Amino acid sequence: MADTREAIVHASHLPMSVIIVGVGNADFSDMQMLDGDDGILRSPKGEPVLRDIVQFVPFRNFKHASPAALAKSVLAEVPNQVVDYYNGKEIKPKCMSEYESSRTLAP
Repeated sequence: MADTREAIVHASHLPMSVIIVGVGNADFSDMQMLDGDDGILRSPKGEPVLRDIVQFVPFRNFKHASPAALAKSVLAEVPNQVVDYYNGKEIKPKCMSEYESSRTLAP
């Protein structure tokens, strides 16, 4: 668990998200702690995550739900995680005209 917390804190500086789906009837309290929704996740050395990158979802909550409901819950935090990463790096999105003018089209 200590190595996992350390890895997540390090990964919070990178453009990535971690999605954990808990399968079975185990005690997932450690996974919920990694999720960080109840507080700021810290490495064993006390270093806090730069941004929340973990989403934990217990599959048992979706046994009788549609696959779409599970997907919606699993992916719910990813858009904000992407925005947080780019904001943290002060990277602004290009407007559509900038994007289109930078594309090269083959004849």
